[in-house]
Amino acid sequence: MTEFIYDENVKGSYYVNDDCIACDTCVDIACDFFKLTPDYDHAYVYNQPENKDDLKKCNEALDTCPVAAIGKYND
Repeated sequence: MTEFIYDENVKGSYYVNDDCIACDTCVDIACDFFKLTPDYDHAYVYNQPENKDDLKKCNEALDTCPVAAIGKYND
């Protein structure tokens, strides 16, 4: 089965796929990079990390996601 990556994700390394359950964990951890859609259907990446501190937050969100809906492209 192929994952569906939401169109709302901005271009870059991190993304949210359709496994997202809108639990808000990623937003709690890294609100500068993840947000929920207005209808609270799912999260998406609206800003990509630019430095080590940003990467740490995004990686923590990725590692903490209870349904592994956050992905990262290999650079």
